[in-house]
This record gives sequence, structure tokens and C-alpha cells, in this order.
Amino acid sequence: MNSIFLNHGRYDAAIVDLDGTMVDTMGDFVVALDLMLAEVLPQGLAGAALDSTTVSRMVGKGSEHLVKSVLNHVFSQSGRAYTAIDLVAHYDRAQASYQQHYAAINGQHANLYPGVLEGLRSLQKTGLKLVCLTNKPLSFARSLLKLKGLDGFFCEVFGGDSFERKKPDPLPLRKACEFLGTLPARTLMIGDSSNDARAARAAGCPVLLVTYGYNHGEPVRAVDADGFVDSLAELLDRR
Repeated sequence: MNSIFLNHGRYDAAIVDLDGTMVDTMGDFVVALDLMLAEVLPQGLAGAALDSTTVSRMVGKGSEHLVKSVLNHVFSQSGRAYTAIDLVAHYDRAQASYQQHYAAINGQHANLYPGVLEGLRSLQKTGLKLVCLTNKPLSFARSLLKLKGLDGFFCEVFGGDSFERKKPDPLPLRKACEFLGTLPARTLMIGDSSNDARAARAAGCPVLLVTYGYNHGEPVRAVDADGFVDSLAELLDRR
């Protein structure tokens, strides 16, 4: 294991992603989406089901993008002639259904990745201010952090509905830095995907990526980042 030493004088704060970085929520996504599909799909498609590999390529850009991607995938795989109009016609009901089902099972099929608690404790020991920034709806993010015992590490949580735009737009990172009162160049972004890296680069933040998350089915080490870790436990305080 190659440890990443946290130089106390280099950073003032860290922004940490949630899904795919701290918590493996793929089980929650698949269960909620399958329940949604069973409820809203037209007759003849109600038996459609998703697997984690398919869903992992779709998560990371917010629930709106996820639901649209799933509907498009199911319709395109059906072998029947569905159009963009069909997709739009089903979207509102599907989005409402997904939100309802996800709220009911949030965290029940999710687990902390190994090393997350150790990594957060190391970050905390350095005296860095920590915020959680995710594209997940804020209410879901807060509930999940509390359920998994992570809420005490963060001075604030920002979700996909906290600002006008989501990652990979840099706006959420810039707003997080404003809240923290830190310069982007001294605020470390820790995430799992090109969404986090692109947002960090555009905002002027250094970025560290974990290698085990959801990077849209693409190799994470091909992403432009300042470093990679196989576990957040590799974050060590050098003082």
C-alpha cells in the first residue's frame, strides 16, 4: 500500500464525494430502480430488470440523469419501436416513483468501503475542515451519512439539489469553498470519477481519486487527477 501523506500546511480543507467514494450504494440504486420499473413500465416491459454493471455506468450525474438513462436503456433493449416522446411521457412518473422507492430503502443495501473511517479520521486529525459534496439529493445524502455513522465528520453537506448545477460543473465546488472560506488551490477534492476530477480542475482544486468507485464503466486511472488511492486508509497524517 502506497500511503498518501497529508501535509498539514498544504491544504486547509477537503471536499469528499459520497457514492462510490465513501459508501457503496449500488445495491440501493438497483433495488430502487427495479421497483420503479415494475411500477411504471408499459405492459410487456414490466419484467425488465437491471444489473449493477449496467447501473454503474449511469450513476454519478444526479437522479434525473439516472432515471432518463435507465428508461432509455430499457426502451432501447426492448426491441420495440419506442421514441423520445415515449421516454418523456414516462419520465415524470418514473422520477416520482424512483424518489419514493429510494427514500424507503436508502442505505439498506449499501455498505461503507473498507478504510473509509480510517481515512476520514486521518483527515480530521490534520485539522482540515471537511464537507461532503454529492450529486445525490441532499435529503438522501444526509440520511445516508447519519445511518452509516459518517455525519459527525462533516461541518456541512451539499447535495445535487443544493445549487443550480451539479458536478462535473465547477459551481458546487466553488460554492463549497466559499462556505469553507478556503481558496480552491488549498481545498482537496476526493472523489471516484471523472465528474469529480473535471469539476475540481475547472474550480482550481487539487483532486485525489479512489480506484474502486463508479467511473461510468471507464478506467479511473485514465482520468486527469493528482493522485489515486485504493483505499482512503492510505491517507495518513505525517505530523
